Amino acid sequence: MKSFFKLIVVFIIFNILTFGSTVNIASFNTLHLGWKSKYREEKIEGIASIISSFDLIGIQEVMKKDEVKKLTNELKAQTGIEWRYHISPYAVGSKKYREYFAYIYRIDKVKLLKKGKFYPEKEKEIFFMREPYGAKFKIGDFEFTYVLVHSIFGKKKTERQLEAMQMIDVYEWFKKGYDENNKEGNIVIIGGDFNIPSYDPSFSNLLKHKDMIVDAIPPNRKTTIGKTGLVSKYDHVFYPYELMKGWYTGRNGVVDFTDNNYGEIKKIISDHLPVFIEINMKNDEKE
Repeated sequence: MKSFFKLIVVFIIFNILTFGSTVNIASFNTLHLGWKSKYREEKIEGIASIISSFDLIGIQEVMKKDEVKKLTNELKAQTGIEWRYHISPYAVGSKKYREYFAYIYRIDKVKLLKKGKFYPEKEKEIFFMREPYGAKFKIGDFEFTYVLVHSIFGKKKTERQLEAMQMIDVYEWFKKGYDENNKEGNIVIIGGDFNIPSYDPSFSNLLKHKDMIVDAIPPNRKTTIGKTGLVSKYDHVFYPYELMKGWYTGRNGVVDFTDNNYGEIKKIISDHLPVFIEINMKNDEKE
């Protein structure tokens, strides 16, 4: 198992090599991080290896807060770099199933400017299985709010579509309501597991926004792991094209670390692949 994770590290470093002026912002559904399992230690080691070349990672399906601390410490041990984490103050979901959102980031590149808030669904009378959570960060000169989403899967596709239809309101609130000191200039990135492809018509209002919101992850890229291969296109990173000119390098990706070991990876690590976008720390167009 140790040699397997060493291969993961080599793969990630080779495929997500960044230069000093750029950073990678990622989203990863870690599949019940913290639940009891005989592979618990291997899971922490494996996830740390996978995300070690990112600079800021938004994580879904965190079941226990302490597991994020363990993951952060493992990242420090593997990389020799100082990392920090921020986790939502409470878990969200149903009475039987609740999870936290979390961020892990390199402190030499990323600064947490404003602690996170949940989307105020009761105030807006728009309800989610797990209300989205966002926090504000600064990377170099780039300031932005990173919103994490884990949409309902439900028994019917319409349940997922109803949540997707409300993402435009989530975007608007985090742009204008979350950070009231910077209503118009606040850049909002929304990442996570939406349990539905971004080309579904339910996202049409979001994608028609005046900020020209785009999913950075190509629509043909599968991001979930089945028993014998990759299956669905559920993980996305939505960003405002108009506001991120000069910031977004145009580089993005889905990190497939499975090496065709789909069943084993799904059992030990996760049933999702991480997705990421690359950002410039300095915007020459702004000078």
